[in-house]
Amino acid sequence: MKNPLHYIQEYPHRTKQILGITNQQFRDLLNIAEIHHNLLQSEIKCQEVRINSKGGGRKPKLGISEEVCLYLFYLRQMPTFEVLGLQFGISKTEANDTFHYWLVILQKILPASLLEQVEKNESDYAIGVDVVDWCRVKYILFIN
Repeated sequence: MKNPLHYIQEYPHRTKQILGITNQQFRDLLNIAEIHHNLLQSEIKCQEVRINSKGGGRKPKLGISEEVCLYLFYLRQMPTFEVLGLQFGISKTEANDTFHYWLVILQKILPASLLEQVEKNESDYAIGVDVVDWCRVKYILFIN
C-alpha cells in the first residue's frame, strides 16, 4: 500500500484532493510545523531526567513530513486510526499518538474554525444567533 505522502510527492497536483490544501500550502505548513516541533522537543529535553544514555530507544518510523501528512490526511478523509495506521505503515496506537501530538502543535499554527471563533467571542455568537433567528422568521413567514 502506498503512503499518501509518497503519492503526493509523485503527483503534487493531487495534494488538494488528498489533504485539502495545495502542495505549496503543505510545504509552507511543513516548514512552520518543523520549527514548532523542534522548539517543543527542546523544551521536553530540558525538563527530562535521563536514566539511559542519549541516543537510546526506538527510532521513529515516520519523519516529520509523514507525521504532518498523517494529521492532515485524517482531518480530510476521517478514516479510523486502524486504517490510518495501515496507510502509513504503523500501528493504530502510533497513528492515534501521532495525530494527537500534532494536534497540539498545529492548533497553534492553523487558524481556528468558525465554530471555535464564535465560542471564544460571545459578541460573534450573538450576531450568529440573530442571523439564525432572522432566518427562522423568514421561513415562518414564507410558510404562512
